[in-house]
Amino acid sequence: MAEPEFTATGVRIGRGLRSLTRAGQVRISGGRLELLTSHGSEIDSAPVQAVRASRPWCASAGRALADLNGHRYLLTLRAHDPAPGEPGPPAAGRFIEAVRRAAGRGG
Repeated sequence: MAEPEFTATGVRIGRGLRSLTRAGQVRISGGRLELLTSHGSEIDSAPVQAVRASRPWCASAGRALADLNGHRYLLTLRAHDPAPGEPGPPAAGRFIEAVRRAAGRGG
């Protein structure tokens, strides 16, 4: 199995006003984006070319939107990358760049 192109743990994943997990995982590997619960169960996944990632216009810098399979998910990451050796999810901007890079859209 290939090394994941992007992995973030400790991510809050929500859909609408509903929180699906407070310590989930986001992974881009093998051309797919996967949203997982804290226990590793799949919430949703899709080919990265079919995913749209963006920043919400009315939210803090640590949030990103991911549209996949007709559903919009709000991901709460961090506003800035954690210091080396510090636990926690990477910045939302790195997630958006990773989706665009994996899909071949630049970034």
